[in-house]
Amino acid sequence: QVQLVESGGGLVQAGGSLRLSCAVSGSISSRNAVAWYRQAPAKQRERVALIDRDGSRNYVDSVKGRFTISRDIVKNTVYLQMNSLKPEDTAVYYCRIGNKFGGTWTSDSWGQGTQVTVSS
Repeated sequence: QVQLVESGGGLVQAGGSLRLSCAVSGSISSRNAVAWYRQAPAKQRERVALIDRDGSRNYVDSVKGRFTISRDIVKNTVYLQMNSLKPEDTAVYYCRIGNKFGGTWTSDSWGQGTQVTVSS
């Protein structure tokens, strides 16, 4: 159904910036929730940023003040602006979109992931 394609990852030095993009194709809900997740080697996947179905934004504490999630409805694209990057931000980043009620996702899709590597 819905296809998500992430891009914008790469190798940067600590303190640098990257903007990840998640291009969405296919039918999506008008009040969809969109999120960015990341998973580092040997670590659990964690949700980094969220646009909930009411439009509110939420971030994991470790990225607050540094990362910004946004959505361009016309372009059907979700972004994650990442500033002041740290080595601990190194991970594969995934986009997720779907319906969300409370903590439960339904009809959700995931992208294939894009690698972000931050060197010290």
